[in-house]
Amino acid sequence: MANNSKTLVILIPGFPENEADTTCLPPLQLLVRSLNKEFPGLKVVVVAFHYPFFTHTYQWHGNTIISMGGKYRNKVHLLHSWWKIWRQLKKLWQDHDVIGLFSCWCGPCALVGHYFGKRYNIKHHIWILGQDAKKTNNTVRYIRPAPQELIAISDFLVQEFNRNHHIMPQHVIPIGVNTTDFPPAAAPVDIDILGVGNLVPLKQYEIFIEVIHAVKQHFPNIKTGICGKGTEVHHLQALIAKWGLQDNVQLYGEQLHREVLRLMQRSRILLHPSSYEGFGMVMLEALYAGAQVVSFVQPMQAVIPNWYIVKDKAAMVEQVLTLLRRPPAQRQAVLPYEMNGSARAIMQLFGYNEAMTS
Repeated sequence: MANNSKTLVILIPGFPENEADTTCLPPLQLLVRSLNKEFPGLKVVVVAFHYPFFTHTYQWHGNTIISMGGKYRNKVHLLHSWWKIWRQLKKLWQDHDVIGLFSCWCGPCALVGHYFGKRYNIKHHIWILGQDAKKTNNTVRYIRPAPQELIAISDFLVQEFNRNHHIMPQHVIPIGVNTTDFPPAAAPVDIDILGVGNLVPLKQYEIFIEVIHAVKQHFPNIKTGICGKGTEVHHLQALIAKWGLQDNVQLYGEQLHREVLRLMQRSRILLHPSSYEGFGMVMLEALYAGAQVVSFVQPMQAVIPNWYIVKDKAAMVEQVLTLLRRPPAQRQAVLPYEMNGSARAIMQLFGYNEAMTS
């Protein structure tokens, strides 16, 4: 074994191609950085199955990233890609003291990680992050994970995974925020409502526009915006024009992560109309930025301060109006979960407890 450092191998569909890319899977970027902070003696290696779309090994904040550049045009290419990934994992196992495999999403990464871990007696855990808990995820039946192998990021996903796949995840470790990522909150609170997310049908941002249209009847000068890009952008632009909301709704497009946090600090409310959400990190970030959050999906059974769960669009409109009618109060930073704590909880499952103590 050439390297005696304890090594955690993270299996993930994609990862940023460089340190400047802050928009690619922010929660997983933050997890790696938190592992570095909490466990400075731990070597972290990330194996990215699909993205970046090239085959290369590079460094990201001092961590080794192995991009496999997998393009699955057909089953032959799929099997060939998995064979190359298996060979890469075997080389890592031979060259490093691998203490665990950590698969993000219960999909192809988990399939490879599950059977490689069995073959070489390496502890393996799967982080269930969202849509992988749905019934449409057929990969689960090929993995056949044990309950103790599964970590859900929310109580909602525990129940969803069990309902759809008849396996109850044994662990819940939420995603969290990194408080040091937030810039000083010096800007005025001049945005009434903010939306942040991918502009795709699942996120239902047409409801965001419809809510603003209803709220404008009571607050004609309401100022709102949406951060994100996606296939629905032209549809949203058409709705904004249809209801004459050009002065009320601004589409910011995709923004750097730090700029998104600044916008949250300037906003009174984060409105998240997604129909399905494992545990949206944007809600946690908005809470810490001092905003109120209104959403349809309730990730945790415990009540989280300043987070309002509603059942339908009409209730969402009423909740937003209630919040806007309240006199502005001193902003409260709410921190339900911090990613450093999530990193410690994950490594405890791997039996690695040499956390940084100073």
